[in-house]
Amino acid sequence: FYCPHFSLSILTNFYTPHSLTFTSHSFTPSLVPRSQSSLSDFCTPSLSHSSVSYFSLPYSLTLLCEQVSVWLKKEGFGEYVNLLCVKHRLDGAGLLSLTENDLRSPPLQLPLLGDIKRLTLALQRLQRQHTHSHTHSHTTNGVCLSNAPGPERRFCNGGVTGDGNGVATALSVVGEGGCRGYSNGKCKRHCRLEPESWKTALIFVYVSLVFGMTSFIMVLVHEKVPDIHTYPPLPDIFLDSVPRIPWAFAMAEACAVILGCILLLTLLLHKHRCILFRRLCSLMGTVFLLRCVTMFVTSLSVPGRHLQCSGKVYGDIWVKLRRAVEIWAGLGMSLTGVHTCGDYMFSGHTIVLTMLNFFITEYTPRKWHLVHTLSWVLNLFGIFFILAAHEHYSIDVFIAFYITTRLFLYYHTLSSTPALQHSRRARIWFPLFSFSECNVNGPVPNQYAWPFPRPRLLKSLIG
Repeated sequence: FYCPHFSLSILTNFYTPHSLTFTSHSFTPSLVPRSQSSLSDFCTPSLSHSSVSYFSLPYSLTLLCEQVSVWLKKEGFGEYVNLLCVKHRLDGAGLLSLTENDLRSPPLQLPLLGDIKRLTLALQRLQRQHTHSHTHSHTTNGVCLSNAPGPERRFCNGGVTGDGNGVATALSVVGEGGCRGYSNGKCKRHCRLEPESWKTALIFVYVSLVFGMTSFIMVLVHEKVPDIHTYPPLPDIFLDSVPRIPWAFAMAEACAVILGCILLLTLLLHKHRCILFRRLCSLMGTVFLLRCVTMFVTSLSVPGRHLQCSGKVYGDIWVKLRRAVEIWAGLGMSLTGVHTCGDYMFSGHTIVLTMLNFFITEYTPRKWHLVHTLSWVLNLFGIFFILAAHEHYSIDVFIAFYITTRLFLYYHTLSSTPALQHSRRARIWFPLFSFSECNVNGPVPNQYAWPFPRPRLLKSLIG
């Protein structure tokens, strides 16, 4: 085989390269008999020297076909080695692209249906392994090798290796302390989740500004609330069918307060509390920013005649800002003495109830069925109380629930899928997500730790 910095001839009939050790002055190949080498040994040379940043090893076609023949024998299809590897010279990339139709049709045209089905299933398993390993990387002594085949095979520091092949990539073993390569050139360990507190602080500033903007928009929409005598309440199946319950809106806010306390305790005890809080702020800020737009562009008539709402002129900009600060400080809740009008499309209370519920159920252990049931009951009863109080139209609540749940699910799907998480499309269309999640490796495990050094009893019990 050949490397840009040196060349060496080896009798490939008896020996294969098992490990390559680089130093600044010498190169030492370790050779083992072919009978003792595994399939991954053909394609996983080990590197040991922190200064090595570039390595290229183009494999010959014979070696690639031999890997395919070893795999076929291992899977119990030794009788097809001559047909696939000798006659048709099938290499690793070609094997990964085989389909059931290829096996049935000329020129292969396998005679036995059972062999066709079994080989198809084995190929599908291999393709899944290849797809999974494509998103992971090899690391040896600080040098991280990507599993991507062909020209996409790279070091984490940006250096490009030689051509690989599909079988070698799919069956290779991730090195100890496996790492993942990012487009920013960094290499992060799978098991290491950095809190990145500075990002959390920035996104907290973002959500605080969004809440302030929402409060100011609520002041503006209050000024242009349609007159109830000119524009009576719109027809609504739920509101027309269920009589108004005066104390229901306070109960809805009480449900939100209970959910907030549960989530606050979860965040306090969670080992990765910074990441969780950053995600909560990102999602809350984004949903409420969308709510600012929908509130401002369309003013709906009040949903009930019990609401004493009319267009109110606040005067100059300073009076409006003062009123916005009052709404912001009171969190827009009637329990704190804040009463607003015109902010109907869509329901902010439903957003908060639903987001808190989903974060509680996502970041608490799956075995905590009682907590999850309580969270969902509070969420659904809170929504019911909002409608029973006739404070929102049904469409306001439905759209708020739908948008909040979809955004939560899409965000967590992207953050759990590295191929999507670090894609160029994600950086363009979801810049806040890309900024927040670029160094988070997959799903966040539910691990808990007491954040304070005392009391020691809790520290020893929780971790």
